[in-house]
Amino acid sequence: MGYLLAMPGAFAIGLSLGLLGSGGSILTVPVLVYLIGQPEKLAIAGSLAIVGIISLAASVPYLRDRIVSWKMVVVFGLPGMMGTYGGAWSSQFVSGALQFCVFSVVMMFAAYQMLKPHEITSINAKQRSDSKIGLDGLAVGWLTGFVGVGGGFLIVPALVVLGGLSMHRAIATSLVIIALKSFVGFMKYTEVLATEGLALDYRIILVISAIGIIGSIGGTQLAAKIREEHLQKVFGAFLICMGTFILGRSLPALLT
Repeated sequence: MGYLLAMPGAFAIGLSLGLLGSGGSILTVPVLVYLIGQPEKLAIAGSLAIVGIISLAASVPYLRDRIVSWKMVVVFGLPGMMGTYGGAWSSQFVSGALQFCVFSVVMMFAAYQMLKPHEITSINAKQRSDSKIGLDGLAVGWLTGFVGVGGGFLIVPALVVLGGLSMHRAIATSLVIIALKSFVGFMKYTEVLATEGLALDYRIILVISAIGIIGSIGGTQLAAKIREEHLQKVFGAFLICMGTFILGRSLPALLT
């Protein structure tokens, strides 16, 4: 039954990435843990692989249209890859319950960012140096590796506000950065899992990725037709519910 319920979840993962350039991993980890039944650390590692594959596939139309900002991929994305490696490395020193508590807080922050009324502007773009943008990428990357999120909900606003990109270009660039950071984090996690005697189920990763890619195609096509603020409100409400649920499940295990 869990596998059957995971299929719509996998489609939603891709739909979110294609539509908003973010949100995929926030859905992936709960799908793997609560529907498939995987341990936390195994789900976080698998999430990085799945989100990386789907993001790469979702970025293809944007790469074809040449709207990806390669400068931001280098300035923001490369430090993010280093941060992701460090976050994945540091995860071996904490429990899966603590990672999930941090994960739930990240979800709440994402919900706040999506629900608060604001207008994204690039007014500060020229005031922000490339080195400071790189530090932002490093911090987001560390979070990506530690809790297994792609970080798109942080990357997209950062690219617009700090990098001066349009929303459309920011989503395109975010997908490339998410793919790069996710693959780096996944490679490190394979080492972490080996030390704990855990093995990835690549069949699940491939099946969810394949369904997610289909969802990402639909998300990309819908992106130009649906008002983004409406989608963000719905997704933000979902994040609050899911974050509360995960925190309620993980906090008791952390305190015992």
